[in-house]
Amino acid sequence: MPTEAAIQFDPASLVLLNAILACMIFGVSLTLKTEDFKRIVKAPVAPVAGLIAQFVLLPSATCLVTWWLAIDPALALGMILVAACPGGAFSNVMTWLARGSVAVSVSMTAVSSLAAIVMTPFNFALYGWLNPHTRELLTSIALDPLQVLTLVVLVLGLPLLLGMWVGQRFPQMAERSDKPFRVISLLVFMGFVAIAFGNNFELFLDRFHTVFWLVAGHNLLALSLGAAMAYLLRLPEADRRAVTMEVGIQNSGLGLVILFTFLPGAGDMMLITAFWGVWHLVAGSALALYWSRRTPSPAKAADIVAGSLPK
Repeated sequence: MPTEAAIQFDPASLVLLNAILACMIFGVSLTLKTEDFKRIVKAPVAPVAGLIAQFVLLPSATCLVTWWLAIDPALALGMILVAACPGGAFSNVMTWLARGSVAVSVSMTAVSSLAAIVMTPFNFALYGWLNPHTRELLTSIALDPLQVLTLVVLVLGLPLLLGMWVGQRFPQMAERSDKPFRVISLLVFMGFVAIAFGNNFELFLDRFHTVFWLVAGHNLLALSLGAAMAYLLRLPEADRRAVTMEVGIQNSGLGLVILFTFLPGAGDMMLITAFWGVWHLVAGSALALYWSRRTPSPAKAADIVAGSLPK
């Protein structure tokens, strides 16, 4: 793994970096409600379909594709890390622009963020080990899954729960803060991406053609898996759009924080994760624009009976 472009952070900088991500998660969680979780119990088909695609199909497909194509271990491990992350909060905005079911998108984001506390470190360790090309690299970096679990709890789980609690106690403040927090979150996230690119710029230029096609293809795979899962279950079109966006928009900011904290010398992994953060917004916006010009077809009665629509 290249180390000549390593990003070096002192302990204080790492604490600040993790605190910034925690504040981002807190901000976007202010408008989440317990009803978003209850909605999955009442109308489980669409959210569960998305979660299966998110935490089972995408990581396993990523492992198989990187194995089959014999992708460079560092790049492949970066792809596996991204696939192990939960859906990103920007998927809710993309779903709204695409005229998809925002209720389904929000409920998936809420549950996947909590599930990621366990599933992100588990999937990264599991599929990184299952791929024989990345197994040696994963073993050599000696990444303790418990440490990753602790980090995810601190920067994702606790801020999510705290944000929901504050949002329910102070709903008017949460409503006013929602848009500013989303704008700030996007700017901070792009700052993470800029740091990763800036400190690995020569490596990025050297690997651009490889990184571009790997990320674009990987993102297309994620979008396709979400769409295929929703289509196979015959979900209403608005729900299909939500599931597609949720699986295709990953929380790569979490992946970058994991790399900044535990693997500051992982230049190739960082490039994959950072470029994912740029590309999924580009691809997601393009798809949302395409769908925004097409009104979703109305749901059939059978879909409502099957429980795939939010009540």
